[in-house]
Amino acid sequence: MSTVTVQDRYGEQDIRAFYEAGYWQEDGLSALADARAASHGDKVLVSDGTSWRTYAAVRDQSARLAEGLRRLGVRCGDRVAVQLPNWTEFAVIALAVSRLGAVLVPIMPIYRGAEVGYVLRHAGVKVAITCAEFKGFGHLDMIAGLRADLPDLESLVVVRGEGTVTLDELLDAPDTGLESPPPDEPFLIVYTSGTTSRPKGCLHTVNTLRASAAAIAKSVRYTEDDVQFGPSPVTHSTGLVTSVVLPMLTGASSHLMEAWEPEEGLQRIAKHGCTAAVTATPFLQMLTAAYDPDRHDASSLRLWVCAGSPIPGSIVRRASEQFAGCRVLSLYGRSENFLTTMCTIDDPPERSATSDGAAIAGASVKIVDELGEEVPRGTEGDIAYRGPSHMLQYYRDPEQTAALFTPDGYSRSGDLGFMDPDGYVRVTGRLKDIVIRGGLNISARELEDLLVDHPKVDEVAVVGMPDERLGERVCAYVVPVAGQTPTLAELTEYLRGCDVATPKLPERLELLDRLPLTATGKVRKHVLRDDIKAKLTEPRR
Repeated sequence: MSTVTVQDRYGEQDIRAFYEAGYWQEDGLSALADARAASHGDKVLVSDGTSWRTYAAVRDQSARLAEGLRRLGVRCGDRVAVQLPNWTEFAVIALAVSRLGAVLVPIMPIYRGAEVGYVLRHAGVKVAITCAEFKGFGHLDMIAGLRADLPDLESLVVVRGEGTVTLDELLDAPDTGLESPPPDEPFLIVYTSGTTSRPKGCLHTVNTLRASAAAIAKSVRYTEDDVQFGPSPVTHSTGLVTSVVLPMLTGASSHLMEAWEPEEGLQRIAKHGCTAAVTATPFLQMLTAAYDPDRHDASSLRLWVCAGSPIPGSIVRRASEQFAGCRVLSLYGRSENFLTTMCTIDDPPERSATSDGAAIAGASVKIVDELGEEVPRGTEGDIAYRGPSHMLQYYRDPEQTAALFTPDGYSRSGDLGFMDPDGYVRVTGRLKDIVIRGGLNISARELEDLLVDHPKVDEVAVVGMPDERLGERVCAYVVPVAGQTPTLAELTEYLRGCDVATPKLPERLELLDRLPLTATGKVRKHVLRDDIKAKLTEPRR
């Protein structure tokens, strides 16, 4: 495990200020679980449509699981990977890992062999926890097939299925009163795709994780009466922060949805009385499209926070009209620090249609140029953050970590935006070459590096094409090998053979004689984005 400490990232003055202001706490997640079990023991903390667990059950089961993992050989600092759907077991596992002092490595269930193998190998995972099968795919068999190339992986634990080691067997261990380490020790590595073909592991502590959840709670006046609706994957940033940590902070409840379908989502909201949600914008877009006032009751909703991409004003207006009493708020974040800017419940409603919010108390945001110098208000630049929720480092990559920061300690996001005179930020584009499909970041280079090896492909450039439902979809511009005419079906089948997850696959193919290049030989992707946008808006003949 890396020897990085909180003092390596934050100065003593910052650390003291964060504790004094309450952004950081002395107790870890297991202490919070103990306190909530005492005050809200019989209340349901988390449900998923097929199972539910009270605060007392989650606390007791996580304590026993911590001992079960210890007997399996997991020690403080060891990495434990979890690839599960949105099931209640995830909350138990996360708290057990925290109590043990190990490091949680969540992996979204859409990821397949190459992606999962990289994360397990890069993080040096000792124990992987997964399901036998989900939506027709064998996750257990996939990871079992990777083990020959994973020297650090000692055990594979199965949830809701049969295997050499099952979660139920580990839960049979007694509660031995394990005490978790201080909340400034490494606790989480969340992987994110960005500018390169390989994802980077953002190493967080309990305090950097909790700081974002607490900031959201304060911004939306979250209470124990709230019921969080969670269709976002709990094995990634949004779901982990808002469907697990956020409810625990106030004694609220969380309802998880394992597979998103808007009609079913509306039924779950009504059945469980869900009051709040934090998702990528397309979730709300699809929900409003499916809503029928004669069949659906969404009256329990009081707020919906959209993250991942700017919210079109039309969506804000439509949701406000359809869901009376529900506020739509905007949020901009990244895995490096979870929450960067946000509109609060006290902001004028139009702010969410015109901005992605302002910095929350305790944090500072500014727009910088290539040298890290702040630019004038209204000028586009790189959105940079400084505050209590920033990660310690990119795991095992100190050089890329150091390259993030401006001379005065702000972390560059690589996302373009501007700040208005009142301090509200609007994201306008990105320096990072990614496609955001339904809130999922897809590395263009990852796909390009694979496609260029196809026998019918000479050159390739991948860009995002606008999509009303998902925000963007993947479009591949290809210069074919002379005499060849590749098809979209051929290329997607080829990528499937490379273990690329289905949501990352190109959904449109454009063939060119040559790619548009700059004088230095770089692909002019803005030309391609403008081209596909124009083609999508052309009237059909």
